[in-house]
Amino acid sequence: MLATPERVPGYGRAPDQTVWHKPGDGHRCTGDCDFHPIACSTDEGVVAPAPKRDVPLRLDQPNESWCLACLDLIRTKPAAEK
Repeated sequence: MLATPERVPGYGRAPDQTVWHKPGDGHRCTGDCDFHPIACSTDEGVVAPAPKRDVPLRLDQPNESWCLACLDLIRTKPAAEK
């Protein structure tokens, strides 16, 4: 699944977290974007994002998770639209 990362700083000695979001509909990344809209919000997005990349639904890296709202959108979208 194509996704954009959000870096969430850890507190104290906790490591930073990466939260993956489904990109907003119609967004075309040129590789030098400073904002990516996300599917789980019409008002918010990821500022200063890393490039989008293909991310598995089952994450296997430490300190990574999917945005739960984006994951619900991915799972409820008809197969023809994925």
